[in-house]
Amino acid sequence: MKITPFRLASGLGVLALVVGTVGLLSSRSQVQSSQVPTIKIDGSSTVYPITNLIASEFNASRSDKVQVKVDFSGTTGGFRKFCEGTTDISNASRPILKDEMALCNRNNVRYIELPIAFDALTIAVNPENDWAKDITVAELKKLWEPAAQGKITKWNQVRPSWPDRPIKLYGAGKDSGTFDYFTEATVGTVKASRKDYTASEDDNLLVQGVSQDANALGYFGFSYYEANPNKLKALAVDNGKGAVLPSRKGVERNQYQPFSRPLFIYVNFQSAQNKPEVREFVEFYINNAPTLVNSVGYVPLSAEAYHLDQVQFFNGEVGTAFDGKAQLNLTLAEVLRKKASF
Repeated sequence: MKITPFRLASGLGVLALVVGTVGLLSSRSQVQSSQVPTIKIDGSSTVYPITNLIASEFNASRSDKVQVKVDFSGTTGGFRKFCEGTTDISNASRPILKDEMALCNRNNVRYIELPIAFDALTIAVNPENDWAKDITVAELKKLWEPAAQGKITKWNQVRPSWPDRPIKLYGAGKDSGTFDYFTEATVGTVKASRKDYTASEDDNLLVQGVSQDANALGYFGFSYYEANPNKLKALAVDNGKGAVLPSRKGVERNQYQPFSRPLFIYVNFQSAQNKPEVREFVEFYINNAPTLVNSVGYVPLSAEAYHLDQVQFFNGEVGTAFDGKAQLNLTLAEVLRKKASF
């Protein structure tokens, strides 16, 4: 049995400990049970399509089935459950935050942070909208900041050339990592948003709302737009360097900013050690993500990035390479650099 040094680290400014334990791949810990093994996953609705597909493919590849329960309560809601020790894996559309790190520490939950894809957070309107083709970051702030509540209620208040029609807003709920990321990217402060809009952690409900309302504008993960191209119209986003539509190429070329963002899974360290099915599922996830991520509308990482995921998981390196906040304007290369130096 191979003994591998493990590094307990939480990245930038958080206490790091070094412990000796057994490498995840060489661990022979078994959980004896007559029941079908179960893996509990919760968190981001943005990451849900990836993890749900991988769960299906994982079981299809096996003769002995595993019950993989994939739910979504939003990144924040998922981390709450994960850091209380009730789930094995947490899907996240942003890095873990400092207060979530503290909750995990209080409950002695150690986690392995694995970037798995990139998303192009999409601003969408109803296809009947024939006046809006693009929107600036400044206009998004004007529309979504707390001061807009009850005041910015018509399209022509956002841009004078747009019609004097009511604007109906659909966006992420407060337990969503998309909400955290969007508010910081537009307003400049995490969770700072007007409250008079239709909010949900379920992106499908937001898609339904926008698709049925000619005056609607909403935001959600790119895969939900790609799955409904006839029901939605994406707006190009102008951050001062020209309007750019959400797309895989826009993410890969670092052109779709500030709404390109990395997506993650967080794995409970003890679950990975003590539950073979969790360990096998995560290995399958990393190995198959490059292909399956593409099929659900997201941008895969580089081969080197997935290799770093494999090394980190095998070595049981726990903690975060980020500094406890939703970071903006991260590129594929920057995520790779952070993971390489972790």
